[in-house]
Amino acid sequence: MPATHVPTRSRRRHSHHDAPDTAAAFRRLATMECGPERDSLRNEIVRAWMPMAARLARQYRNRGENLEDLEQVARLGLVKAVRRYDPDLGTAFESYAVPTIVGEIKRHFRDHLWSMHVPRRVQELRNRVRVASQELSHTLDGRRPDAAEIARHANMTKDEAKAGLEALHSFAVLSLDAELSGAPEGGYALIDTLGRTEPGYDRVVDRESLRGRLRALPERERQILYLRFFRGMTQSRIAEHIGVSQMHVSRLLNRTCTRLREEVEAGSAG
Repeated sequence: MPATHVPTRSRRRHSHHDAPDTAAAFRRLATMECGPERDSLRNEIVRAWMPMAARLARQYRNRGENLEDLEQVARLGLVKAVRRYDPDLGTAFESYAVPTIVGEIKRHFRDHLWSMHVPRRVQELRNRVRVASQELSHTLDGRRPDAAEIARHANMTKDEAKAGLEALHSFAVLSLDAELSGAPEGGYALIDTLGRTEPGYDRVVDRESLRGRLRALPERERQILYLRFFRGMTQSRIAEHIGVSQMHVSRLLNRTCTRLREEVEAGSAG
């Protein structure tokens, strides 16, 4: 039996011009056995409703995703709607398909485009804030509305408006290597503005840890450490200065430094 032709325009009045009259085709589809003929009719129905799926996809353009990808997601939602639709429920297919397709698009944004986890509630606030901001921009001489104005317009609290505004910028994570806008040529990246560990802090901690222990050393050992590390003298010059052999100076330095290191490490562990 040849497949039933599905008209691409409705003979009745529909809510949208891209809503074809497929009621008869769906009723026939429900009575058919699985097989190539049934698959062919179902594909015809899908093709007839593709303009509506494309229209729904276009409503979500300019939100950080390629329009072709959005249309592909919308078509996937349409296929799911055609497969699951039951004409015996008495609901028009358009009323069933629209939320199915829109839900598929929203899941795509939630699962694939957010670079950081954003709770569903905040995502919903983001959408309300975006719509309110667009509507207000037409009445505010092109300037961006502030959080208080958005909150009044969207019937939400100021804190909710602020959360939605922050979520507007949460689709993608800015690279630390990205050059800052407005920076002069050969300027600096975001990573250059971040603080770094100051090695001088570690030296301060080390000196404070050693201060009391240095005072407790015998006079000769303190003198040798001072001449070696604060005056920069060689072991030979130290030996001449205090009247001992260079070998003795070397042993004293090694023994004293080892003892101080062990005492500091033991104190840190405790």
